[in-house]
Order: sequence, then structure tokens, then C-alpha cells
Amino acid sequence: MAEKRVINRHLKRMNVLFGTDKPVFHGFTVDISDTGIFLKSIKVYPPGSVIIVEIHIPDCGVIEFQGRIMWAKTVPSNMINIVKKAGMGVKIINFLKGGDEYQKLLKAFHH
Repeated sequence: MAEKRVINRHLKRMNVLFGTDKPVFHGFTVDISDTGIFLKSIKVYPPGSVIIVEIHIPDCGVIEFQGRIMWAKTVPSNMINIVKKAGMGVKIINFLKGGDEYQKLLKAFHH
């Protein structure tokens, strides 16, 4: 079945720190969009959880937002690079800092 959502996703690998109270776990983005990110990591939270995400952008500093886990797929650590959708889909709820930088990042893909 084809996905019905029309969201412009952009493949972009960036280092990420995340966690419920403070960002302590490591991961990276696989793709980013206006509404959220696909975060690849061995550590996943159940759908519905709210986490803090820090994206580290070279030369631009840090983007930080609250996000809600929309889906999650756990895999053994030795399979993280083999399984395509290992990690979490995170919907952006609220930018804590760097919202403008995030929008600039997305706009860079449209040119």
C-alpha cells in the first residue's frame, strides 16, 4: 500500500542527541521534513513518548526541539546498519532553539 502523506522528506545525515529529560542518547537523522525527522538509533521510546532532540549542525550550532514519537522499531545493535527503518519517527512539537536554522536547512534542499 502506498503512503498517502505528501511530505517533502530530504535525506540528510546529522548527529543527534536525544532523551526524555535531557539529550543523552546518540543517533543520527536519516531524513528530515517540515514536520519531523526519522531518527536512527538503537535506543527507541514507545510511540506517544515526548523527547528532547538536539541536532548538531556543522557551522550553525545546535537545533533543539520537543518531539513526539509517532512510530518506533527496535532492532538488535548488530542489525542497526542492516535494517532500514530501525529507529523512530519523531514529529516536531515545539522548537526550543534553532527553529530558524532548521527552516534554513530545509530551504537549502529546495534550491
